[in-house]
Amino acid sequence: MAAASWSERVLHLLNRMNNFYSAGSCRASCVRFEVDGAQVGWIRPHVAALLSRYPQVFTCPRGGAVSLCQGLDSYEGRSEAVHAVLLALREEDCLTCLRGWRDERYSVMPRFSDPPVMWMERAATSLFGVKRYGVHVNAYTVSDGGEVSMWLARRSSTKQTYPGLLDNMAAGGLAAGVGIKHTLVKECQEEACVPEDTAMTARPAATVSYTYEDEEGVFPESQFVFDLEVPVGFRPRIGDGEVQDFYLLSIEKVKELLASDDFKPNSAMVVLDFLIRHAFVEPDSGLWLSSVSRPGSV
Repeated sequence: MAAASWSERVLHLLNRMNNFYSAGSCRASCVRFEVDGAQVGWIRPHVAALLSRYPQVFTCPRGGAVSLCQGLDSYEGRSEAVHAVLLALREEDCLTCLRGWRDERYSVMPRFSDPPVMWMERAATSLFGVKRYGVHVNAYTVSDGGEVSMWLARRSSTKQTYPGLLDNMAAGGLAAGVGIKHTLVKECQEEACVPEDTAMTARPAATVSYTYEDEEGVFPESQFVFDLEVPVGFRPRIGDGEVQDFYLLSIEKVKELLASDDFKPNSAMVVLDFLIRHAFVEPDSGLWLSSVSRPGSV
């Protein structure tokens, strides 16, 4: 059998990162997670069964949805009640995703433009199929001759998720109550020791959205993508230990690695978006529509 082409391997990545919408996914058996009448996520049947043990917090599935009980009508009240349930489930050690407890709060809302209805522990968001947001930075240089190169990071081997894989130079999740620009500067400084004035020159470029499922739950995510052109002599430095090394690579090498198993999957999608926007991917490759025409909204 002939080896898969570059485009075929990248299409496989895109399909994998949107497998929640594929035939045979758990989507047909999921129930909606609703707060105040608005959908904010998806819950698998086995999780809904666990939540039914807490009738003071969650309603039983009704009309294809699990909701919070009527008395939980405030941001803090909802957040604290759900958090108490999650702490109890964590103690039982019946859900593998809760072993990765972060003590990080993520906002829960129907759309990014809506006011948050509650916060939730980051490690638990996949149980409820709650949309998560992040910031990713494509750092690149342009030589005097016009040649573009990209800075990539190698994640620490001790990272809780995707240890040792290639990543954007800087990236991070959007915590509750923290803005996009603040997260951009913070992650650039902490992960790559990028000065604030340099990080602030990053240009908002795109959002990359996808929804995948795995053994730990449903992951709807949107990444706010920034392009940061840095001087040819610039070199990022290891900061908080989440990165073990940085590499300045040619676009051809980046494309080669993008289609390998050596890249964190969602970061590979962010880099692919950069390659398309900067005309490093041919329109006839079939990737233009595949990379942007995906269900879901920010």
